[in-house]
Amino acid sequence: MADGLQWLVGLDEKGWTSSVVFARGISAAELAVRMGGDPDGATEPITDAQVWNLRMEVYRPGASGDGVVRVGESAGWAYAVEYGDSTGSDLLTEISRSGVEVIRYYPIADHPPATVDYARDGEYICGFGLAEEEHRWGQQPDLLLPELVAAHVLQPDGSSRVDGSCVPYEVAYKRTLSVFETRFGLSLPRACLGEGRLPAYAVRGTPDMHTGREPDYYMIMTWANANGLACTGNGTSVPAEIREAFRQASGSRDS
Repeated sequence: MADGLQWLVGLDEKGWTSSVVFARGISAAELAVRMGGDPDGATEPITDAQVWNLRMEVYRPGASGDGVVRVGESAGWAYAVEYGDSTGSDLLTEISRSGVEVIRYYPIADHPPATVDYARDGEYICGFGLAEEEHRWGQQPDLLLPELVAAHVLQPDGSSRVDGSCVPYEVAYKRTLSVFETRFGLSLPRACLGEGRLPAYAVRGTPDMHTGREPDYYMIMTWANANGLACTGNGTSVPAEIREAFRQASGSRDS
């Protein structure tokens, strides 16, 4: 468990507001399908930044917006990074059917707080807000109470916090996320929010998933951007001059 979850704290202040759904007992592709994706609808692997090339309309008055997930696997869990009007909060128990465990982290700084929810085998087990762990809900609200007490988050009676409200939210959030790292072995690779590439699925609405995009589009356009070349393509095919420059550069490296 190299990366854990605690590194996610504070990313919302830098503009990252995606939720993450973790599932144990199914593959990444099955997780995408249970969230509403087409089994044959995966894109080629793309980065976190490239999701926004999919032209999502996140909000539509009176109708669902577009939702997309990128999926992968780490530490024995499948995970889905959610974008736009995704389905993780609505389908939590559905995703967990047939003995699957599901955890969803919804990142919000300060108040209302970030939340963590846990479902198993089609049932909502427990959930609470980070830095508000004294208010718990679900069929087994006290499931994680022993771990929260051991991590110096809650008093043994579970009704009050050890430090009250006098610690920065970043510290409080990390303490609780450490409980999930330890109890469930959760870890999200840092690379998945950087240059790491994962297949994406549409799970809600009608985002433009660019199914006609050339298979090497992202590879070549990423190379072009890194080398300072102007990239004004149509979003699906590599401009001829960029492809030729890439071919020549690749040929030079191989010679």
